Amino acid sequence: MTQDQQQQQQQQTSGGTLEERTPGYGALFRVAEFRAVFVAHAASLFGVVVAEISLSVLVYRLSGSPLLSALTFALGFLPYAIGGTLLSGIADRYPPRRVLVVCDLICAGCALLMALPVTPVAALLALRFLIALVSPVFNGTRMATLTDVLGDGDLFVLGRSLLRIVSQSAVLGGLALGGVLLTVVPPRGALAITVVTFLCSAALLRLGTRRRPARTPEPRALIGHSLAGARQLFAHRRLRALVLLLWVPPLFSVVPEVLAAAYADDIGAGTSAVGLLMCAMAVGTIGGELLAGSVLSPAARARIALPLACLTLLPLAGYAVTPGLAATLPLLLLSGLGFAYTLGVDRWFVDELPEELRGRAMTVHNAGLMTVQGIGAALAGVAAEAFGVAAAVTAAGVLGTVCCTALALEVRASARTGRSKGETGLTTI
Repeated sequence: MTQDQQQQQQQQTSGGTLEERTPGYGALFRVAEFRAVFVAHAASLFGVVVAEISLSVLVYRLSGSPLLSALTFALGFLPYAIGGTLLSGIADRYPPRRVLVVCDLICAGCALLMALPVTPVAALLALRFLIALVSPVFNGTRMATLTDVLGDGDLFVLGRSLLRIVSQSAVLGGLALGGVLLTVVPPRGALAITVVTFLCSAALLRLGTRRRPARTPEPRALIGHSLAGARQLFAHRRLRALVLLLWVPPLFSVVPEVLAAAYADDIGAGTSAVGLLMCAMAVGTIGGELLAGSVLSPAARARIALPLACLTLLPLAGYAVTPGLAATLPLLLLSGLGFAYTLGVDRWFVDELPEELRGRAMTVHNAGLMTVQGIGAALAGVAAEAFGVAAAVTAAGVLGTVCCTALALEVRASARTGRSKGETGLTTI
């Protein structure tokens, strides 16, 4: 018996494995490769936020068209479905570090072309489309790489959570920071800064992470390999239920955010309340994840995952009485807190994935997550136009709760009938 096996046996006989303890977010930064991944994520995320704002302003100034300006944001969602479905095979068939670095370099090249004074509006939109096309491949590969860097246990869950918290924080502060930046430099100058952030990310990933071989270096055609991975993911009962449970709450939770301006007008709160309405759920989400990741053990997070998933959208039903601002903000905050369910579901998801499918599955997952939010935003506008803002948000809360409850029951049933690959904690729910 090896020393590691002896230590593990002692931990099990003395009251639990390391997986039953809570290492906390601080343990992540003791892993040198994660530090590189984390800083690279922050750098590239800042670049993406600045690029979105700068490009929107630039396109409007060049074209004078609000439609084309808005299209720059829409292009951040639409290509995800294409790239995530047809290009997901890249994440498994090439060494992951190479994929990450090349994606960053492609984005840097696109941002550089955007920054050139001679680039016309049509080319700007095409370059934005290309950045969005490679984004799901980058995000899926990075998520799969976390399992190599941190293992597929609780450190992976916390690492995934921390990157998600950084992304949520960018929603709160990134747009404001980008707006301030544009008061100092012109849009093309801001895009030049974006080039630097992508190059920094590429350098950090190239120098700060180890080279690892491809998971499935198959000679099959890329698109066929990608589609086969998507089919394999959704043909598996438990994986299908888990990925849908990760998609459905964001599909409905985006509704109050995109309708914040209209709702503020309905309740007579004024434009100053719009920012509060848009940020409240994100604040709750960050707080919920930090609390669950710092205080709760993996077993406790597993026990509360399904109940939280069922309840997280329920507070939105409070819009039925058209509450004022003071009552609406706690509803949104409470709904955001429920998104701590993702820590438990993330663990089950990675436990269930076979090694050779991880890159493709996580790319599809990330692409679907962005796509459903775009769909949710569009449907929210249609519903609000037909039935009113309060009714649209109320319907999102009720219908979302019904869908999440059905998916939670399916996740629970699949755990009982399927082949278990790790501790899920579902037997205690």
